[in-house]
Amino acid sequence: MTVLKTSMRNFFAHKGRMALSAVAVLLSVAFVCGTLVFTDTMNTTFDKLFAVTSSDVTVLPKAAKSDDTPQNGKPESVSASVLERAKKAEGVKSAEGAVSSMNVTVVNSDNKNMGSTTGAPTIAGNWTRNDLRSMEITQGHAPRGPTEVMVDADTADKHHLKMGDELRTIAVTGDFKAKIVGIATFKVTNPGAAVVYFDTATAQRELLGATGRFTQINLSAASGVSDAQLKQSVSSVLDGSGSFKIQTQKENSDENRKGISSFMNVIKYAMLGFAGIAFLVGIFLIINTFSMLVAQRTREIGLMRAIGSSRKQVNRSVLVEALLLGCFGSILGVGAGVGLAVGLMKIMSSMGMDLSTRDLTVKATTPVVGLLLGVVVTVLAAYLPARRAGKVSPMAALRDAGTPADGKAGLVRGLIGLVLTGAGAFALYTAATADKASDGSLVLGAGVVLTLIGFVIIGPLLAGGVVRVISAVLLRMFGPVGRLAERNALRNPRRTGATGAALMIGLALVACLSVVGSSMVASATDELDKSVGADFIVQGNQRIVLQAEKAMEATPGLEHVTRYKDLEARTTSPDGQVDDSGITAADPSYAQDLRRKTTAGELSAAYGKDAMSVGSDYAKKHGVKLGDTVSVAFKGGKTAKLKVAAITDDDVAIDKGARYTSIETMKKYLPANKIPPNEIMFAKAKDGQEKQAYAALKKSMEPYPQYQVRDQTDYKQELKDQIGQLLNMVYGLLALAIVVAVLGVVNTLALSVVERTREIGLMRAIGLSRRQLRRMIRLESVVIALFGALLGLGLGMSWGATAQKLLALEGLKVLDIPWPTITFVFIGSAFVGLFAALIPAFRAGRMNVLNAIATD
Repeated sequence: MTVLKTSMRNFFAHKGRMALSAVAVLLSVAFVCGTLVFTDTMNTTFDKLFAVTSSDVTVLPKAAKSDDTPQNGKPESVSASVLERAKKAEGVKSAEGAVSSMNVTVVNSDNKNMGSTTGAPTIAGNWTRNDLRSMEITQGHAPRGPTEVMVDADTADKHHLKMGDELRTIAVTGDFKAKIVGIATFKVTNPGAAVVYFDTATAQRELLGATGRFTQINLSAASGVSDAQLKQSVSSVLDGSGSFKIQTQKENSDENRKGISSFMNVIKYAMLGFAGIAFLVGIFLIINTFSMLVAQRTREIGLMRAIGSSRKQVNRSVLVEALLLGCFGSILGVGAGVGLAVGLMKIMSSMGMDLSTRDLTVKATTPVVGLLLGVVVTVLAAYLPARRAGKVSPMAALRDAGTPADGKAGLVRGLIGLVLTGAGAFALYTAATADKASDGSLVLGAGVVLTLIGFVIIGPLLAGGVVRVISAVLLRMFGPVGRLAERNALRNPRRTGATGAALMIGLALVACLSVVGSSMVASATDELDKSVGADFIVQGNQRIVLQAEKAMEATPGLEHVTRYKDLEARTTSPDGQVDDSGITAADPSYAQDLRRKTTAGELSAAYGKDAMSVGSDYAKKHGVKLGDTVSVAFKGGKTAKLKVAAITDDDVAIDKGARYTSIETMKKYLPANKIPPNEIMFAKAKDGQEKQAYAALKKSMEPYPQYQVRDQTDYKQELKDQIGQLLNMVYGLLALAIVVAVLGVVNTLALSVVERTREIGLMRAIGLSRRQLRRMIRLESVVIALFGALLGLGLGMSWGATAQKLLALEGLKVLDIPWPTITFVFIGSAFVGLFAALIPAFRAGRMNVLNAIATD
């Protein structure tokens, strides 16, 4: 009880000094809880949607997959006779056929895409009774003929659609127009999909290219019949379901959820990873806070020891303070996490992915996880300062505040740090010289961890030299004030090292990712310049439909147009090994559009009759040589015996490992109704007509806004923009760790000012002005921030350079250091130091000189 009372008194006596540490715990816990609440809410939204849209029992084609689009662009379907047979099953209350396709694009009269901008699908189908479970018609009526369409209310609101507006639907079977005669509103949250409905005959004809077929059969169970019983009954009627996939409502919902779950897990664990980085940075802040508090209370602790307190009691007293700090910060963090999740939902909704707060999901485990993490991390971080407090002897009561450094401990620490750093450096070297990227990536990970820990440990050793160098360059111009700032930064290397290390972690990751991202862009640009001979590239979020292909081929000013199709196929090499990675069918002109080097044969020969090419890695792995025969079983077609006429060099990034054959060969073994639309198309302009052909091609593709026409400059810029957007997102998440690091600098300076109160009073008494005092503290902060920045940027660039060596094994061979970014971050760190020092410097400047001198 005495320990608890002492801890409570000390905690509230120093609550101001604990505040920033509490904020660090709060932010870290909030990020964890916010991530969990956000992802759980998204899962709840999709679970409700899938549950309400699934019928009691669903009959699907055997090959149907919830996350798969057939290669020919037409959904798998079953005959209408299956519906008639299923109706006769015992326990069926009602049965109806449904048509649904996600391989469509819907545009308005201004030719603008009505689909989602967040990657959610556009879904077209027929209106059925089963849809009444999830939607209700709030305006007009359901479509009754080929010229009528109904849209969901969310899409209508986003794109300002109203009754009577005309929509054009672009499907693989062709384009067709219809006027809006109805608007249906979701009863549950729609995460962002655009939905359009047609009458059954129109949906079958325009989406499936055939009448009398359905993508699924929806069955409702009679009263007293369970879903499992109905499934068994339907299976027996449909010959044991050997040709069909028959699912209960739960099974169908679970399958639909699988694709979403994998995506959600990526988001969840990525965000939790950044939260972990913030926690790691927060640990340094907490260690520094308690270390300084223990140092400032040395005499107090010595007196406690002198009057009978044991080492364990002193130790426990500090740990209880940490426990109180962890509980306080974590409780606030859990609440802030829920607010953060709501904020993320609002942001996603503004971007087009609707998430309703009605589905806000806070599982019982979420606050428990947040509290445990916050408390455990805080207590563990305070353990070393607590041990140090326990070692304070009663004789310390006779000394001034502050504990002398343990030289032996510092030597051991330095040796351990040097060993870990050396081991990490060796691991990075090993990764950089690896023969396989998969092998090197594991060693790279070990090198990153070891060098990071090593730098954290030897930070105090590095502080002396690095701070002196920075001071020589930066502080000497400020005269005596600059020298005082330098000495203050050097006074406690352990504190300076720990404070700089917190900033180092975030900036090391920023530097590493900047180098990797910049190298990827430079490498891809270099390869595009060397390999891509096509002037124009056309692709989009939907495979290129036949009508768009014809429009492209009819464009004036083009020397040739190349079709490119990804085919699902199973290849069997001469050694009997089976591979399901498919094959690419293209026109012979593709050899000009993408200049691939060969290690054997000529690539043009691969486009001959019953011929193909293989990659050098595949050839090496399976012992394939020119003239060998590879068995290729085309999905939905025949099995071909194709002669290897060329072996392409796989030391590339574009089309690495691709196996080519001609479109004419493909047609020989694949039925016309199974031939897929083009994945991408290329074009070459006639000499001297590049600008005119570019303008003409854009005009030809205007009716199809789902496709983008790019020349090589556009393609490079888009690649750069995509990587830039990804990096900006990562930088945004890393900002949390940097904010916590800044709090650490603020806290260190604030506690340092308190620790030096008497010293500051004496300096003021002998002539140091308020302005000079504030400048001294700001300069000290800048030096600490630049120290952390130098370590972080140097470490991050070494990680990035090593990662690029591994990427070179995948064809990305150019190392590009983004010096403007590195310079900006370094200079920005100085401003971070200035910002962090504002409040401590202001408080120091306001100190009463006499009171400061009288401080014990």
